[in-house]
Amino acid sequence: MRFRAIRARVTRGGALFTLALLMTGAGAFISANNLLFLVFSSMLALLLVSGFLSRLVLSGLELELLLPEHVSARAPTPARVRIRNLKRLTPSFSIEVAAPPVLRTPLYLPLIPGRAVIEAPVDLTFPYRGRHRENLFRISTKFPFGFLRRTMMVALRRETIVYPVLEPREDAEAWFAEIAGEIETNVRGAGQDFHRIRPYETTDGARMVDWKSTAHSGSLQVREFSRERQRAVEVFFDRMIQPGEAPGFEPAVERCAFLVWELSGRDVEILFRSQQFDMAVPEEGEVYGILRFLALTEPIVGEPSENAWEPDDPMNVRIVISAGGTIRGR
Repeated sequence: MRFRAIRARVTRGGALFTLALLMTGAGAFISANNLLFLVFSSMLALLLVSGFLSRLVLSGLELELLLPEHVSARAPTPARVRIRNLKRLTPSFSIEVAAPPVLRTPLYLPLIPGRAVIEAPVDLTFPYRGRHRENLFRISTKFPFGFLRRTMMVALRRETIVYPVLEPREDAEAWFAEIAGEIETNVRGAGQDFHRIRPYETTDGARMVDWKSTAHSGSLQVREFSRERQRAVEVFFDRMIQPGEAPGFEPAVERCAFLVWELSGRDVEILFRSQQFDMAVPEEGEVYGILRFLALTEPIVGEPSENAWEPDDPMNVRIVISAGGTIRGR
């Protein structure tokens, strides 16, 4: 955590008070009225005390940000802000914590007692993927009279890896439905686990007929069983782009991240490849390694290299995602 200089800004109420102060002082000097001099000196002392107290309230504050382990871009992330008052006796009043654009709604704390620690929940939204090394927070107060807003900038030096957006794009539902349908067809087989009841086909044997369902429906129904090993999905993310395809790289990264995230949630085995990166995801928890790679990946200018990809198994569902925005199963 690194503190920057404390800045002061006159509020609207402070501007009106200053105008009244100047008018009172002018009237006192012009009229030589002792009562006006007394009022002028009281107002001037009030303004000086206000500046001193607001600076004292901000001193001795320590800020800490508690983030979850996994964070994605443009999605509200529940976090906690911990503020510690290091002053032994002096409390801090009317503290406001802001960090635009990460913290869209400022956090207001009416009182932080001396030697106290206060935690408050907040929702943070990181606007873009990648490595965030310094989060800039703004701690301010208008205590005690609202004439000045004292602001202290706090730079939290901690590295946060923000994953790409994991929400579907407008065109994502259509192509993901096709991919899901392809995976669903690959589940059918002659395993031991029951899959579903479906209408009879000419290629089905008589031993597959479910007579109870046939009696209920009036037409031949057969039992279908799942394969003992579900076919994996091989995803190749091509980082190579041509000079005019740079704007399409970020949508391709987001599309790839959403696809991998959705497949991992459906217990699908994923074989992920890209230039200088290779990872298999047999379990859901390991998908974060791919998301971390996609959070930090950068494009490589050159010719697309999808033909250089050699699949592990010709029976797997294969998908190529390029910066041109194309997705195709093979």
